[in-house]
Amino acid sequence: MDDEGLVEVVLPGIVAPEDLEVRRGAVPEAGPGLVVVAMEATGVSFAEQQMRRGRYYDQPPFPFVPGYDLVGRVVTAGAGVDPGLVGRRVAALVKVGGWASHVLVDAEDVVPVPDHLTAVEAETLVVNGITAWQMLHRTARVRAGQTVLVHGASGGVGSVLAQLARAAGATVIGTASARHHEALRELGVLPVDYRAGNVAERVRQLAPGGLDAVFDHLGGRSVTDSWNLLGAGGALVAYGSASTRDDTGSKQLPVLKILARTLLWNTLPNGRRASFYNIWAGRALSKAAFRARLRADLTEVFAAAGRGEVTPRIAAQLPLTRAADALRLAESGTVTGKIVLTP
Repeated sequence: MDDEGLVEVVLPGIVAPEDLEVRRGAVPEAGPGLVVVAMEATGVSFAEQQMRRGRYYDQPPFPFVPGYDLVGRVVTAGAGVDPGLVGRRVAALVKVGGWASHVLVDAEDVVPVPDHLTAVEAETLVVNGITAWQMLHRTARVRAGQTVLVHGASGGVGSVLAQLARAAGATVIGTASARHHEALRELGVLPVDYRAGNVAERVRQLAPGGLDAVFDHLGGRSVTDSWNLLGAGGALVAYGSASTRDDTGSKQLPVLKILARTLLWNTLPNGRRASFYNIWAGRALSKAAFRARLRADLTEVFAAAGRGEVTPRIAAQLPLTRAADALRLAESGTVTGKIVLTP
């Protein structure tokens, strides 16, 4: 890859992975308050899989550069930015734009990466780690001694969530296909095969008194099943609609249905609560508060990795120009952990 120019992967429309476009151009310049980050690692998440289908609920119009997060070195800083940032390894949550060799980022949005993590290791913990930490500690407020269910416990968010929950002292039940069960057992997770039939019945056998929290990225019917698995005072955290990925029609409707259900359930006098987690919640009201919360939570996740409580799970590492292969692999559902693109 040319170190002197910009290389970016463009999603031109609703296309097959092989129709992603690799474009080259000039490296952007850092304006006031901005930094240019030379990408060292960026990830392939479920969001990009939905965006490729035009199914991500607030994606920008085509064409655009996908890439939800990245880790890299600050190479230039604009006016008003601390010059000490130049040369630092940082992480950033960007929603789009990460699949590029050089990315313009607001200096207030970068989070320092500790030396004990490589760029690739840190990348596995950015959007996945922030999501997992906030759902576990800010939304569900899971405590030691509780029992939780993590759907998709072998996936990017799920594997981090399961490890953080175990570190918090919770008993963790995790759904995954049978080929991932041994890996889950090594993490101390009780595995349930989601392909083997009645998941709810199997979970009730493991937690007959009901669950203290359920983390559901599936949407659809699964959200109702998850709600019904809660015990007294339990919390449902829905954070996606993966089961509708290949549907047609409105991309907002699956999320709106989940929101409607959570609002209804919260009116019931049973002590349980439900919410739909959105990593961007609150940003429009207060950027400063949003950034402070994100920085604090990602720093906590990085520290947990330093203590060995979370192991970065790298499913595969491919060059940026092979983004199509990486996306195909992610969509196959055959890997555990995060697929990472590097320069």
